Amino acid sequence: MSEGSKLVLGLPKGSLQETTVALFAKAGYDVRITGRSYYPSIDDPEIECILIRPQEMARYVGQGVLDCAVTGHDWVLETGADVEEIADLRAPWPNYGPVRWILAVKDDSEFQTPKDLNGKRIATEVMGLTERYFERLGVQAKLEFSWGATEVKPPVLADAIVDVTETGSSLRANQLRVIDQILESTPRLIAHHDSMRDPWKRGKIERLRMLLLGAIAAATRVGLSMNVAKAEIDAVLSLLPDAGKPTISPLADPAWVDIFVIVEESFVRDLLPKLHEAGARGIVENPLNKIID
Repeated sequence: MSEGSKLVLGLPKGSLQETTVALFAKAGYDVRITGRSYYPSIDDPEIECILIRPQEMARYVGQGVLDCAVTGHDWVLETGADVEEIADLRAPWPNYGPVRWILAVKDDSEFQTPKDLNGKRIATEVMGLTERYFERLGVQAKLEFSWGATEVKPPVLADAIVDVTETGSSLRANQLRVIDQILESTPRLIAHHDSMRDPWKRGKIERLRMLLLGAIAAATRVGLSMNVAKAEIDAVLSLLPDAGKPTISPLADPAWVDIFVIVEESFVRDLLPKLHEAGARGIVENPLNKIID
């Protein structure tokens, strides 16, 4: 690293912001956003953070203003930015699961397929994605940029919409019917090509990637530690989802061992009583911050 070198990192403002800060915390980074500042602090002197809306992020990474950033795959495609996608950051947290860009009409609409919308008005926030979608289908629709509340526009202000949904609740609340899915998107870690060619920056980005993915890998798992009599080892191991990967360590009592294993948290409620019945004792469940493969 040359003196004064910095990795300029874009963090998403808006719906992804809170979960992104929490993800970085699990990865070991203390990111703090104060007041209306667009320059969050981070406890790594080699990183400089900038807070930017996800819709603009890929463009700035593509231009080299930012070395790397977190934004949605959808906005990379929408802007057409030439960037490297380093990691898929989908996680079981708010706004970090997959979202769908869908084509929808009113429940009672006569339109049944995308081709029925030839010559019709389509409201959307993603003009580029929507234009390319209809071009592929050979449909000439009239696209209108939507500044928000897109789901309320049919049938008066638009014949159909292209909008984003995670659970579908807003579509149901507004009596909308999906007639096609255009794209599924998840949050991504993206980088500028020149930054990835720079050995120091590449190393910094790769370490960041490893820690973020390690935090995500630990999101749904816990560590189980238990004492097991040697005579009961096979019975206990047969119950473990990853029976081939537990760590078995000796204890002071030569007739007993300690078994440690990482399991999906969703299994634990049913698994613990079975482990106890099989002879495991002193079972301890521990949360995990990171799992690095």
